[in-house]
Amino acid sequence: QTPYVSGVGSIMYGMVCSRPDLAHAVSIISRFMGDSGSAHWEALKWALMYLNGSLKAGLRYKKTALEATITGYVDADFAGNVNTRKSLTGYVFTLYGTAISWKANQQSVVALSTTQAEYMALAEVVEEAIWLKGMVNKLRIPQSCVTIHCDSQSVIHLANHQSYHERTKHIDVELHFIEYVIDSKKVKVEKVSTKENPADMFTKSLSSVKFKHCLDLINFEDA
Repeated sequence: QTPYVSGVGSIMYGMVCSRPDLAHAVSIISRFMGDSGSAHWEALKWALMYLNGSLKAGLRYKKTALEATITGYVDADFAGNVNTRKSLTGYVFTLYGTAISWKANQQSVVALSTTQAEYMALAEVVEEAIWLKGMVNKLRIPQSCVTIHCDSQSVIHLANHQSYHERTKHIDVELHFIEYVIDSKKVKVEKVSTKENPADMFTKSLSSVKFKHCLDLINFEDA
């Protein structure tokens, strides 16, 4: 085992809790903590070099003229793990335009299509939306229906119309769960352009320009 498995690996897990810009990198690197090699060590060093160059960066929380509503964004990278072909789920929620919750994690089962991977990601983000809605309501910031933005038109159509076909027969439980939540007006799912979806940075490597734009969308700034 390389030294970062127990030492730096733990540091990276701690950093991702307050650095959404590191979520994707940590998600990828952590897959190999039990069987790491030189390539993984080099990837970790690049992540630490990036961190060292952005020590003053962080989320800027401020009350703005924006309506105090929770907004979610979700994305998935179909079969992104070349070893297991499991997909990667990424999501972020904002309040007053700033990120309050985010995640980049590998899905537990292998999706059989892009639609299935995206829909499994949506099911996870809907659960988080319900939990956040309850928590923010307790803070006396009233929430009604949480809007979740997705850049997959097929998934949005499936969520809103619950059509059943061969590409979705393996996700019947998620279908009924999301159908119930949407019908109860707890969440709604809407289309967002891929260019304006900050969850994109949690599922794949991006150009520096696109990465910076995603950070701007969640008010992550360099002080």
